[in-house]
Formats: sequence, structure tokens, C-alpha cells
Amino acid sequence: MSKVVMYCTPYCPYCVRARMLLTSKGAEFEEIRIDLEPNRREEMESRAGGRTSVPQIFIGEHHIGGCDELYALESQGRLDPLLAE
Repeated sequence: MSKVVMYCTPYCPYCVRARMLLTSKGAEFEEIRIDLEPNRREEMESRAGGRTSVPQIFIGEHHIGGCDELYALESQGRLDPLLAE
């Protein structure tokens, strides 16, 4: 299974929705809470091509983007294959 990393905060509703979808898929994921580790925000922005919003989700080497992009992959049937890589 691909390594999943999500930069997030606990109070962001988009982070909560992304977390719910990944959990429902049985995906194990690393959460990097930028509210607790503010020094990781620069890392997130660099990896995400300058994006500053949360969540920023990575599956394997793929930058997925945010919650909307994650749900779009799910509706297109492309999320499960990415998670299975």
C-alpha cells in the first residue's frame, strides 16, 4: 500500500472530511499537524508547489492536493488504485 501523508489541522472541516474518507478506505496515513509543528508548514508549501491551505495530501510520490481533489479521485474510481500502489 502507498504511503499517505496529510498535512492538516484538527479544526479544519476539509481535513476532517479527508480523514474520514481515508479512514473509510482502511488507509493508514501519517498526519503532520502544522498547528503543532509550525516549522513543517514550509516543508508542506514546498512539497505542494506553494499551496498554503490544508489539507495537503500526498499518496506515494503523487501530490493529490486538498479534500476536493481527494473526493474527485474517489468519484472517478482512481483513489483505490493509487492507495494500492
